[in-house]
Amino acid sequence: MFNEIVVNLDRMIPDWHNASERVGWNILVFMLEGQAQYLINGEEFVLSAGEILFIPIYSIRSGRNYDGQPHLKYTVLFTQVTAFEDEPDFIQSHEYHVIRVSNMEYYKHRIEKIFTELREGHRTKHYICKGILQELLGLLGKEMSESDIAPMKLHFVKTLKSYIIHHYREPIEINELARLIHRSPNYTTSIFKEVMGHSPIQYVHYLRIMDACDFLTVTDMTIASISDYLGYYDSAYFSKTFKKIMSMSPREYVRKQTSSRIQS
Repeated sequence: MFNEIVVNLDRMIPDWHNASERVGWNILVFMLEGQAQYLINGEEFVLSAGEILFIPIYSIRSGRNYDGQPHLKYTVLFTQVTAFEDEPDFIQSHEYHVIRVSNMEYYKHRIEKIFTELREGHRTKHYICKGILQELLGLLGKEMSESDIAPMKLHFVKTLKSYIIHHYREPIEINELARLIHRSPNYTTSIFKEVMGHSPIQYVHYLRIMDACDFLTVTDMTIASISDYLGYYDSAYFSKTFKKIMSMSPREYVRKQTSSRIQS
């Protein structure tokens, strides 16, 4: 099980660098924007946006901005008392790994959740964070163990994602998406889940709820008006969907964000 968890956010630091040292943690680096140059156990490489780096404990690591340009990333440091049952092989491999994941937005959302929880005072925060971290490590292990996805499937999903991103506030049906790639509805759903980890309709809801989080904190829009704007037309269903994705109701989310601003 996990002993300690720390999350740091490096937000476009002009002269970011880490001196060479032997690290006393397992480290996960989630690169969101830009690039960073690392030297780990004598091997040099560049970590780019959309990639996740795993650095095992006791590695010798140094890092700096790549080509003098700042970057945006989350870094998760954790230690373990004992190994989990069915633990992903890469954790015990004693080698670093660079993983280009299929859905960085989901990982970003979950890491932000840990980052927020660790900065709050409730007594269950560590319990919540350990569960989220275990989920992310399991997902990374799954992605690393699966065979490469065929380029044609990636092309299809890219087409579907582009359409959804531009139309997610409108009613979207699987038949409509299937016609875009000239495939059956079942095949369309299957390849989207294979690449993205969830169905096209779940992705639609995710995009809508991420917008809703912004509207609830930076606008005066009511829950009913947000629901209507995002294409739900039923505020009760919107609230149910919001709670399923965010683990709290829209009103609870507003109270939590307001409380966090007051405490900071």
